[in-house]
Amino acid sequence: MLTFAFMSDIKDQYKTIAGPAYGEFRDRGSKFLAYAFPVFTEEEWQARLEEVRREHPKARHHCYAYRLGLDGNNFRANDDGEPGGTAGRPILGQVDSFELANVIVIVVRYFGGTLLGTSGLINAYRESAAAALGQAGIITKTVEDIYRITFDYALMGNVMSSIKNLELEMVRQDFGHTGAVEVAIRQSEAEDKLRRLKAAVGGVYLEEVDGLEKIEGLEVAYLYTR
Repeated sequence: MLTFAFMSDIKDQYKTIAGPAYGEFRDRGSKFLAYAFPVFTEEEWQARLEEVRREHPKARHHCYAYRLGLDGNNFRANDDGEPGGTAGRPILGQVDSFELANVIVIVVRYFGGTLLGTSGLINAYRESAAAALGQAGIITKTVEDIYRITFDYALMGNVMSSIKNLELEMVRQDFGHTGAVEVAIRQSEAEDKLRRLKAAVGGVYLEEVDGLEKIEGLEVAYLYTR
């Protein structure tokens, strides 16, 4: 049985697909149409499933499997009326064979009039899922934490130069009564880079940062992980 031990080895990197992909498989008149999507939340995979169901309202089955997150524990395999274990598990098996995370594969079946049997169904769902994932561009992504940095305008120069020097990605800017920017930081580097930013903005040595309750005029808040 496949495990997700490789996830703990990578820590803050994982493989997923670059975008939607499609594949199909046919057996004795039955058509198996497979759709693969990158997804990151429960809402996203549910929306993708609903999208495929709307596209194929007359199909007999809309089977799927997904795996979210990096610990390997958030997954589902759904047979949608097929005999237990003949659809969702083979699809999930292909997601794991490609060592992917944050992916859903949905396989739509149009019945061709001939029963395929347990082994035939397992093979059809496995091969159609493999076809879709084989067409997908596999990419390695880095897990990033998004932080909101709010600051008095007197600190703007220090904040902006620190963001540049630390090579942080600016995700969003908001300049109202106070300045605010959202930055993305590689998860494994977040603690160190935030300490360096606070020290630079506050004009203190790095060793002094942990002893300070706050930097006057500066607030840093975690928002989400992507």
